[in-house]
Parts: sequence; structure tokens; C-alpha cells
Amino acid sequence: MTGNVETCEIIENVIRLSVIALLWIPAFILAMRYNLHMFQLNGYKNNEQFTWLKKNLRKQWILIWDFALGLTRCFYRPLWLDIIIALSLIMTILVFRAHKILNTKKKLVYTARVKRLIVTDIILCDLVVMPLSLFVDGWLSSGLLICVLGDQFFFNILANLVNRPMEKSVGNWYINDAKKKLQSVDGIKIIGITGSYGKTSVKFYLQTLLQTKYNTLVTPESYNTPMGVVRTIREHLKPTHEIFVCEMGARYVGDIKELCDIVHPQMGVITSVGPQHLETFGDIEHVKDTKFELADALPKGGLIFLNGDNEYIQQKASQYEDVVFYYSDEGVVSERIQTEDESKEAEYKKATADPARTKGYRAHMKSVSQLGTEFSMTTPEGETEDFAMRLIGAHNIINVAGAIAVAHKLGISLKELKIPVRRIQPVEHRMQLREHGEVTIIDDAYNSNPVGSKAAVETLKLFDGVRILITPGMVELGDKEEEYNYKFGTYAADCCDYILLVGKNHTEPIRKGVLEAGFDEKKCHSYDHLEEALSYAHSIKAEGHKYILLENDLPDNY
Repeated sequence: MTGNVETCEIIENVIRLSVIALLWIPAFILAMRYNLHMFQLNGYKNNEQFTWLKKNLRKQWILIWDFALGLTRCFYRPLWLDIIIALSLIMTILVFRAHKILNTKKKLVYTARVKRLIVTDIILCDLVVMPLSLFVDGWLSSGLLICVLGDQFFFNILANLVNRPMEKSVGNWYINDAKKKLQSVDGIKIIGITGSYGKTSVKFYLQTLLQTKYNTLVTPESYNTPMGVVRTIREHLKPTHEIFVCEMGARYVGDIKELCDIVHPQMGVITSVGPQHLETFGDIEHVKDTKFELADALPKGGLIFLNGDNEYIQQKASQYEDVVFYYSDEGVVSERIQTEDESKEAEYKKATADPARTKGYRAHMKSVSQLGTEFSMTTPEGETEDFAMRLIGAHNIINVAGAIAVAHKLGISLKELKIPVRRIQPVEHRMQLREHGEVTIIDDAYNSNPVGSKAAVETLKLFDGVRILITPGMVELGDKEEEYNYKFGTYAADCCDYILLVGKNHTEPIRKGVLEAGFDEKKCHSYDHLEEALSYAHSIKAEGHKYILLENDLPDNY
């Protein structure tokens, strides 16, 4: 009789442990995958992941609950606790399945680094569970398994610390290999492009212009990190390439210098300096110094092309007069967003009145409409030519002017550039028009900034029809974020017929600016999801063609 009871207990225990194990496996995989995805979006930087966790720990409440249950399971074994654990594991699976479905803007890429992190994560989990499993019964082991699941929001950071020496060694090997390949191409001209905004657009505009005369390679999409640049060189650079245009991104002081140490540019373009990534830079002075690391890296006689309309560039440019070529748009007063601090007004006017600015390449807007933009361009020698392009918005002139200036300095005449300028296409997700019958989508969803967002709504105002703005606002602006979003609301109120905000809490400063500017409250709505805002926009019954501006699209880690 005693033997039968013991046998029943063993069977019951096996069933209980098996159920937990079977539910644990998918819960563990999904939780690990989600946190790796966020870690990849945060650039594999532990400090940024910690910052993200502080803001988004509520999204992982189920893991904290799992950890508490696992800790309890290590010491108590009642059946009711196993039932709660099983239900919690099912809930964990559902929560992270939902995260996987919702976070689809930029999917997790299973790079070699991600695969190494996965292996290290699993090994670390085994080191926690396996030694004890050899000396204690399965009850404690199952409790530790649940604890390990509950710690998944932290384990990728730990795995990254463990892998750091290996990742540095692997990265150095790839970097050195890319350097050798770049050096093997005789006579190649390397152009670095950086800026708080506009760098990707200028890169692709410049590619269109240079290809009329040179075999040109550019970093694809937004490949502007060391490993992105290295990958471009190793996979795409050929001995026949004559020019390599390298986009350079930065989130920390020293990032541009690191990229310059890899490619060693002979020419550079600084498209803008502005309040971008202030959460990681700290202040605008650090942004300014970092962008000018490109100018510091140029060899003697190297040329740096500077946006002459940018306030912060003007403040720094006097240190580099010997190698500077300005480009500017005479129709633009400034690339400056007014804030509460107006103390630098006189300083800015003095800087932009500098005679050196008028000696560069100067663009002059002639007309802007929903069909395109016309402008003239004058060289430092006084040569002038008229241009027409399909890009909409006066703000595009300054970026195209920068590309024209570089191409002209490389030996392509203004006359030869007229047709290539006409061929320039909008960069994906940057004021890109998409026609859908009676609705036109103006896709400006990539990484909005204070200057670009103002220019976007002012461009929307040019369209003759029902003008609808959909936006989640701007992020990574540090302690100025609320102020800039409020200002954006005041600009939007003057340019739009309907304003639809995505994210009720984050967009509250925009809503405040919109309403305080006198906008009709009945035409300003807030939604939790983009799909809801789009659905309402399409349902608006009004006479005339509808133009929907999608201004910014926050990445999945927001």
C-alpha cells in the first residue's frame, strides 16, 4: 500500500515538473528574444539598456512576478503554487507574444553578435541552475528555472559584459580588414557626412549627382555606425570605385572620431548641428564638438563643407576658415528653433552676417509648390544656374545645395548637374509622397527633429486640400523635450486642419501648444496607437483631397 502511494506521488511530481518545464521553454525563449530585440535597438550599450529599463520596467511586470513565484517555489511545494506558476507562465507567453507582434517596425536581426549573446545567456542560466540540480531534487531546480526566467530583462546585460573582450577582438579584426580593403583601392576619394539631421538625405542626393561622372559607393540606408561602415566596405567596396561617401552617426562624444579613424576622409560635410540625442550627449555643446570631429580628422588641405544657415555651425566654423566651403539658402533666415532662451539672438545675427558666409555656395529659392521646388545656385566664383527638382518643401534646398557644392568642387559643372538634380528622389520615410486614391500620404516618419518637424508642417501647409497631421512627437531631446514638443504644437496649429496625436501621455506638450495657439479642440485628438489615428484620418468626411503627414514614428523601444 505504501509503495502505491509513493508511486502515485512520484507520478504526480513528474507531471507537475513536466508541465512547468513545457511551459517554461517558450516563455523563456520569448522573454529572452524581446529583451535582446530592445538591446539591439539600444545599440548593445548597457547604459542605454539600463535607462530604457528604468522607463519601461512596467512592460516586464510579468517577469518580476515570475521571479517572485520562482523564489517561493524554491522553498514551498504545494499543488496550488504549481497551478499559479503554470498560469503565470501561460501569461508570460501571451505577453511576450504580444510584444513580438507589436514590435515590428524594425525586427530583431539575428546577427553573429546576437547569436553569441543567446549562447552566453543560456550558458549563464545553466551555471545558475545545473550545479544545484546535481545535488538537490527537482523542486529547487524548477524554482531556479522560474527565477532565471524572471531575470531575463537583466541577463542580456550580463551576457554583454561577459562577451565584451570577445566582441572587442572580433570588432577589431573586422575593422582592420575593412581598413586594408579601403587602402587597397588606389586614388579613392573618401567623403564623410555627418549632422544632427539631413546627413542621410545629403548622402543619397550626392550619390545621384556624383554618379554622372564617378563610380560611387555610399553606405546603404542609415548604415552610420562603425560596424555598419565596416560591413559596407567589406561587402560592397570594389577596386573600380572612385568615391566612397560615408555617413557618420553619433550618440556620444568621440563617435565621429572613431569612424574617421576607420575611413580617414579627405573631404567632409556637416549638414547641421541641433538638439538631437540630448539624452546621451548631455548638451548642445557636446553635439557641436562631436560633429566637428569630422573637420578635425581631415588631412592638411582637406575640405569641409558647412551648412551656412545653421546657428551652431556658425559659432564653431571660425576655427576652420582655411578649409571651409559654406553652402547656404538665401531664402532661409536661420536653421534655429526659438526656445525660451533668446539670449543668443544678437550672437546669432552677428555670426550669420559674417562675410565669409556670403563667399560660399549660395542657393536662392524661386518657387515651392506641391509639384516640386525651383531654385538658383551661385558658386563662390559667381557662376549661377537655375535648378528644378521634384522634392517638396523649401527645407530640401539646403540639403541639395550641399550636395551640389561638393559635386561642383569635384569637377562637375552646374550645367552638368541640372539633369541629375531633377532626377533626385525623396529618401525613404523623408517627405516621401504615396498616393492612395483620394488620399496622399506624406511619409516623414524617420527620426523627427525640431527643425525638420517645423519644416514638414510648413510644407503640408502648401497643399490645397484637407491637411491632417499624425505624430507621436519627438524623443531623445533630454530636458528640452517638453519645450520642443510644445513649440511643435504651436507650429502645427498654423498649418493643419486636423491634428492627431499618438501616445496620450507623451504628446501632451504638443496638445498644449496646439490648443494655446487657438486651434479647434474638436479637431485635435489623441490615440494610443497609430492604426487608430490613421483609421480616423481616413474616415474624416470633408470636401477636397486629403493629405496625411506622418511626422515621426517612434522605434519599438519607445
